[in-house]
Amino acid sequence: MSAIKETAERFAFLGAGDDMRARLTMRLINKGGRERVREMTMLRTDLEDGDQKYYIYFHRPADVRDMTFMVWTYRGRDDDRWLFVPAVKMVRRLAADDSRLSFVGSDFTYEDVSGRDLAADTHRLTGEEPCGDRTCHVVESVPVDDGAELGRKVSRIDTISFLPITEEYYDRRGELVRVYTAEEIAAVGGHPTAVRRVMTDVKKGHRTEVVFDDVAYDTGLDEALWA
Repeated sequence: MSAIKETAERFAFLGAGDDMRARLTMRLINKGGRERVREMTMLRTDLEDGDQKYYIYFHRPADVRDMTFMVWTYRGRDDDRWLFVPAVKMVRRLAADDSRLSFVGSDFTYEDVSGRDLAADTHRLTGEEPCGDRTCHVVESVPVDDGAELGRKVSRIDTISFLPITEEYYDRRGELVRVYTAEEIAAVGGHPTAVRRVMTDVKKGHRTEVVFDDVAYDTGLDEALWA
């Protein structure tokens, strides 16, 4: 499991390349098929010690335009997260407990966007199985914190790219609550990238689709961006 975990950490959790830039289109789709669309730019840079910085800027619609989400992730301790709300010209620092809240009304959480510390869970390889035309490792992850809202997560990770193809989230009663699917994977600059991702709230019948366009890695992002 250790080799799988280390590789998964590099490719699936930390992301490819030393930095990344992408334009994202997020569609929030309710049970009746009604859509709300949001467009944003995402930047990510890796630091030498394994920490990361994320920056997300919202372009539209008008009610979220200029909103900004910034995350500094750390290994072994809680991340720092800030949300700038232009309507009230306020920077809100998000508490660690807020990481499981919905990311701007979507089916993704703040933690889904910036990643979860691998040490927060215990991981167990339960086998391999087909994932469409791929073969996947099946990994069960259980939170170390007994009081965590999440009961467990079952991930199917591509044995070649180590990208998560599906993730099933169960609550503490063992009921399935959310499902993540990598709907489309493309090679970008030699890096396998999930360019269309869907998170579904099983109970509400609501889903969020995110499409990554204009993805680029190793662009040499200026450190001044994060000041």
